[in-house]
Amino acid sequence: MRITVTVNGQPYERDVEPRLLLTHFLRDELDLTGTHWGCDTSNCGVCTVQLDGVPVKSCTVLAVMADGHEVTTVEGLEKDGELDAVQKGFVECHGLQCGFCTPGMLLTARWLLDNKPDPDEGEIREAISGQLCRCTGYENIVRSIRWAAEAEAKS
Repeated sequence: MRITVTVNGQPYERDVEPRLLLTHFLRDELDLTGTHWGCDTSNCGVCTVQLDGVPVKSCTVLAVMADGHEVTTVEGLEKDGELDAVQKGFVECHGLQCGFCTPGMLLTARWLLDNKPDPDEGEIREAISGQLCRCTGYENIVRSIRWAAEAEAKS
């Protein structure tokens, strides 16, 4: 099946199997390996991308379902060589350790700040509740997102 998908602002046209998952399309067809593949059951959230600006677990979305839509992956967060505020926050506040959950966390955090520029700790925790991190205990992730919110409020 032929699909056209805009990924990180660039249109792509590909022939894909109707059963191909979006996560595999991104990784295998477009070589965007920042989208991780974890549990394949939508439990862990490491495959989270944005579909038309909304976080989705790409292991539950078929590539054909993205036809005609916009997908943002972690590779699309930085603009013109400048890291996004959420990326900077994760650096400044040590919001990652092994990095496996980080792309999904970053995209969810970006969505949260786009929709609620000044979230409190509870709202941050609720937003990221669909992603598992086995390293950090979430404290530094929450701090990283707050840092990004505060940095964006100053700019």
